Amino acid sequence: MMKRFLLATVAVAALSAPAAAADLATKYPVKAVAAPVFSWTGFYIGANAGYGGDTYNYDLYAVWLPVRSASITSSGWFVGGQLGYNYQFANNVVVGLETDLQRSNISGTLTLGNASMGSSLDYYGTIRARLGYAFDRFLPYITGGAAYGRTSSQVGFGIPSFGTSSTNWGWTIGGGVEYAFTNNWTFKAEYLYVDLGTSDNILPFTVYGLDAENDNKFNTIKAGVNYKF
Repeated sequence: MMKRFLLATVAVAALSAPAAAADLATKYPVKAVAAPVFSWTGFYIGANAGYGGDTYNYDLYAVWLPVRSASITSSGWFVGGQLGYNYQFANNVVVGLETDLQRSNISGTLTLGNASMGSSLDYYGTIRARLGYAFDRFLPYITGGAAYGRTSSQVGFGIPSFGTSSTNWGWTIGGGVEYAFTNNWTFKAEYLYVDLGTSDNILPFTVYGLDAENDNKFNTIKAGVNYKF
């Protein structure tokens, strides 16, 4: 009798366990843990490289009288670094401030008869605001602000060329996209138009009054990586 009672109890318990487990699963569902939302807020530092150029437009003078105008196509590579800070609002708007500095070999030369001229951009930098909208890890943005750089020029009129250099301030505007492929590392591609104003290159042969004025403007396309803290 005792053996039959024990067997019956075991059978009832075995039949009741699945139902109890089903009730437990119904009453206490397991909730999935949401992945943390990526934020662009924070400081960052990085490196970049790119290609740029446009034209150097010259106004040439001899004995302080205008001789002719000329244009030289400029092009070349550059490499540099940047650092900045972003802040992302609750509505996904991202504002930031970035500064960068690039070593450059953007240059152009031209020979017109006995006259020769050429210019090169030795380095340039920018201090810019950024405004973008974050689609999670993807950030398109526009940017603009101040720019500076040093341009070296050489001019000659049938005599050995003489050169001068000047550091100019100007402005820049552009835009780009940035993607965070980890929580700390991002990749960016960016276009900037830079205008550094006009350089007045007065040569040491003052008796001849040799002079050349040239503007300093160029377009740049660059790619870079950032480490976000």
